[in-house]
Amino acid sequence: MIKEITRSPANGIVLAFILPLMLIGSIVLTIGAFAGDKLPLGFLGLLLDVVLFVCLFGFFTVGPNEGMVLQLFGSYAGTAKEPGLRWANPFYSKHRISLRIRNFETTKLKVNDNRGNPIEIGAIVVWRVIDSAEAMFQVDNYENYVHVQSESALRNLATGYAYDTYTEGEGSLVGHTAEVSSKLRVEIQDRLAQAGVEVMEARISHLAYAPEIASAMLQRQQASAVVAARSKIVEGAVGMVEMALDLLSQKHVVELDEERKAAMVSNLLVVLCSDRHTQPVVNTGTLYN
Repeated sequence: MIKEITRSPANGIVLAFILPLMLIGSIVLTIGAFAGDKLPLGFLGLLLDVVLFVCLFGFFTVGPNEGMVLQLFGSYAGTAKEPGLRWANPFYSKHRISLRIRNFETTKLKVNDNRGNPIEIGAIVVWRVIDSAEAMFQVDNYENYVHVQSESALRNLATGYAYDTYTEGEGSLVGHTAEVSSKLRVEIQDRLAQAGVEVMEARISHLAYAPEIASAMLQRQQASAVVAARSKIVEGAVGMVEMALDLLSQKHVVELDEERKAAMVSNLLVVLCSDRHTQPVVNTGTLYN
């Protein structure tokens, strides 16, 4: 594993004044040496001119939140991160890499949830490079690697959850977005750790049933919602009937035999559970006539 090594190249602003002056002075001395028939001194000055000229190619700039990866004949030499005009060995090959926070949105993937229903899902991933050496040398193209691995993690996550559920305690993509997003971020981070990338945030940006089953699943959702609502209504109605019978018995308002209790329970349940307004019927006789 190649780990990042931080380098601090020389201040380029200072050398930008010194090197040109030295080169001009060296050229003048070289010309003077050849003019005075001092050939050894002239050739030495010519060599110095070439060296100083090559040194001019050692200048480079580093922007804020950028890194310059330095290589010497294929070997990793370090990364310069300090912004400004810098100077390093002119034989270094230099590769600029962004350390800024970036984000992208995955394509809308068509996958099956854990119930086999085809769904469409997409996510937004916020990331940045934290190790320039791993990003540059551990993977072939770290940006493409981030995109492909993020979509792979999203596809794998979607198959582990149902799109929606009405069962208590069962996770779903719709009902547990915070849990799903957190798990998605962890899964993407595990895949990108070797690429020197930190995943700062991952969240679902698009979630829907596939078009071919969207209409049928909408009807199913509506039916499930009605059943769930009716269950709550019946549960509440039974509690209210029980409370009414208990109060009537405690206050001795009326004594009811089992048949009258059954009739009262039936009437109260009809009133409480009906989805329409009930029409009252006035009984002018008795329960038995």
